Amino acid sequence: MANIVAIVGRPNVGKSTLYNRLTESRKAIVDDFSGVTRDRHYGEAEWIGKRFTVIDTGGFVHGSDDIFEAAIREQVHIAIEEASVILFMVDVTTGITDLDDDIANVLRRSKKPVYVVANKVDHAKLHHASAEFYAFGLGEIFNISSATGSGTGELLDQVVSHFEILEEEEDTLPKITIAGRPNVGKSSLTNALLGKDRNIVTPIAGTTRDAIRIHYNQFGNEFLLIDTAGLRRKTKVTENIEFYSVMRTIKAIEDADVVALMIDANDGLEAQDINIFHLAEKNKKGVVILVNKWDMVEKDHKTAKEFEARIREKIAPFNDVPILFTSVTEKQRIFKAVETIMEVYQNKTKKIPTSKLNDVMLQVIENYPPPATKGKYIKVKYVTQIPGRSPMFAFFCNLPQYIKDPYKRFVENKLRENFDFSGVPIQVFFRQK
Repeated sequence: MANIVAIVGRPNVGKSTLYNRLTESRKAIVDDFSGVTRDRHYGEAEWIGKRFTVIDTGGFVHGSDDIFEAAIREQVHIAIEEASVILFMVDVTTGITDLDDDIANVLRRSKKPVYVVANKVDHAKLHHASAEFYAFGLGEIFNISSATGSGTGELLDQVVSHFEILEEEEDTLPKITIAGRPNVGKSSLTNALLGKDRNIVTPIAGTTRDAIRIHYNQFGNEFLLIDTAGLRRKTKVTENIEFYSVMRTIKAIEDADVVALMIDANDGLEAQDINIFHLAEKNKKGVVILVNKWDMVEKDHKTAKEFEARIREKIAPFNDVPILFTSVTEKQRIFKAVETIMEVYQNKTKKIPTSKLNDVMLQVIENYPPPATKGKYIKVKYVTQIPGRSPMFAFFCNLPQYIKDPYKRFVENKLRENFDFSGVPIQVFFRQK
């Protein structure tokens, strides 16, 4: 399961500053992306080799002029349910407020690890001022300055002590997550695939609020279906339900091998769909796009091609992704969707023999060599696939520092042309021989 750290607290205590400190200070692993109504603050961080997702709950409260205490408390409840570790942030310059006390009362009843983080301890005189926060009864106080980063190392040492380095699970079955916005037909697809009369469902143990895992074994395909259908409520979608959806989606995608991104044919590919797509891509998951409710669209012989072209334009540059047009209610192409998902899984786990890689790719590079830089010619001598959860290739050459991004994209495209990595992000590295 994904490691999630949620930063909770009342407004203006420095939650966003700490979030920025934990993510942007390690620029290579930051992944912020905007949501439906405003920026959603969640991104990746890493400390002593352990990766985790950081969520700034402040981004989910209604605007600063209209903050409701009940909404903040509700977010704390959600964080308790979904996060692995909770950082309760307070402001040493203002001390304990009534809202701080309310949040602490909720956190004391939680069984999750909670750390009280006293922010704005910018000089030694303020270290003693934080002692009053022991009144919360939540254990040790961590004095930090999120603006300068002071004290964050000791805090992170404690936070990551609760995480294990995620290993491959013993279960070798492919894990498939159906993701997407509310009411696009994910629950219906799950029910249609499973069938009420067929004995093909084996629930796998998990907490009641976690994504449900279902063992699918039919028509020669066997996998774990990670069903996030519990998110799909037809009640009013509030900020906090959106926040809850974000946390559940992160978990379900990080658990998956392949993400089936389901979109509504009536709406097209919207901002939240693109966010989910990029989250899957950044996590190096296989992706299949299912355009559902296709039966409800007025169309002619060009409609599907034009619709597909618009999608590929929006998801560029990674647009080597299978796109299927389905109707769950009419049972159109739902089993074709399963076949395509399994093909993408095979692409993701594909291992190309080194001899074949060299035969094909060295010939390609000989025909289209990297452009010379400063009068120096780049010679690629050897290529091999690197072991990993997604396809990675190392090209050994004399001057890797002169290889530019356009040529890397050219090489990636040639790998896709020759070896079929449809639906799978691949990584290309040039290294010193």
